Amino acid sequence: MDFRKRLQLAADRGMRTRSEREKREAAKAFSEEEYRRLHSNYRLELSDHIEACLGQLADNFPGFKYETLVGESGWGGAVSRDDLEIVAGKRRNAYSRLQVLVGTHNSYHVLEISAKGAVRNKENFNRQHYTKLDDADLDDFRQLIERWVLDYAEQYAAG
Repeated sequence: MDFRKRLQLAADRGMRTRSEREKREAAKAFSEEEYRRLHSNYRLELSDHIEACLGQLADNFPGFKYETLVGESGWGGAVSRDDLEIVAGKRRNAYSRLQVLVGTHNSYHVLEISAKGAVRNKENFNRQHYTKLDDADLDDFRQLIERWVLDYAEQYAAG
């Protein structure tokens, strides 16, 4: 067999290999609807976990009120309290809040959680974590939510 014919056969084998690889990758790739469903399942589970953690925070620090948050920026919850402080005869309000949200579904197929907090009128708590839906591990997200709530509780107690 001459070189030209062997070269053509090699090129044909390479194209078949590429075609088979593309078919396997396409079969593994999620459709847009599957991504939406997966994100929705993760969001529901994480929202429940957020509610449980923030509820325990509110139980541990009386005066905090829990509220469910649903909006364009995401789903989750928040705890807040508004205290009255009197220092040297002067009145001052001290507002504290922690909100934890699961971001909405996006075209990048990313699962995102974020937390923002203020302790006695000082916004000093801002966290964010995200990962591709394909690689998301709910246990890691749950542990992260717990860690953030604990970090906030420590900052609130120290303030």
